[in-house]
Amino acid sequence: MSPYTSDPYAATRPCAPARKGTDLVSSRYSRATRRGAYAIMSIIVALAFPVAQQARAQGQNNDGQVQKPDDVSTLKEGLKVILAQQRQILDQLDELKHLLSVSAASPSHPPVPTTLNVHGELFRGNERAVVAIIEYSDFECPYCGKYERDTSPQILENYIKTGKVKLYYRDLTSPTHPRAIPAARAARCAGEQDKYWEMHDSLFATQGALSDAALENRAQVLALDTKRFNECFSSGRYADELQKALEEAEKMGIDGTPTFFIGAVDARGETMTVAARISGAHPFETFRSALDEVLAPQNQQLVQSH
Repeated sequence: MSPYTSDPYAATRPCAPARKGTDLVSSRYSRATRRGAYAIMSIIVALAFPVAQQARAQGQNNDGQVQKPDDVSTLKEGLKVILAQQRQILDQLDELKHLLSVSAASPSHPPVPTTLNVHGELFRGNERAVVAIIEYSDFECPYCGKYERDTSPQILENYIKTGKVKLYYRDLTSPTHPRAIPAARAARCAGEQDKYWEMHDSLFATQGALSDAALENRAQVLALDTKRFNECFSSGRYADELQKALEEAEKMGIDGTPTFFIGAVDARGETMTVAARISGAHPFETFRSALDEVLAPQNQQLVQSH
């Protein structure tokens, strides 16, 4: 099966985290675009005005009186100026064509990865399930919340609880969402007490309550050891892991949430072969189509071989 990308609908545009540092490819495109714009402006000016300016300059004397163009040498000099301007225009056009060809030849995004390492990662579902979803998400992203409330419950009931599919959740915290990292850390602290998914569901159920006090209150509601939870949460634990996860996602061209990869997991549960990529909070039917394709009888040999 060939990897594909499902473009998000207008209403499901993914939340895009700000990039850290300088993106060399984007910078090159930006410079090329600016230079191309300057070249176009120069060309327009050069095309619109040189002949008229030259004619006006040669056709009037210092007093503004119209002269008869009977001075052949003056006309020749004027012609040389016009030809020089035309050569300059052609040079600018050549530069512009080069810039456009470079931009067209350079990829805008890294290719969809063919495999993803899931060794040792926490997952939701039956460990024997050989089809998986890897979800990149953000607890504060409104589109992620829409997916979790509208689509995820149907996937949970029809595929995960039935043992067909398992889910891996990966944090992709946007710097534009100031409570995304604290929420992700709270979920991981709850995971130390085997309540990761309970905290995960609670965070998405009420995304508007992500203050420190609200997160600590969730720990009480989930019957966690609050002292242990608070020690974990106040320590800043998992912050480095979350930053590393963000950087790794960006290297793969994942620049928005939610983003999903669907595919087959090998027998050892270490690697997933990517069959589909879905970007955005799509309806259940989009995921059902992708999951059923991987689970289809004609693909069972592919799934079992992994």
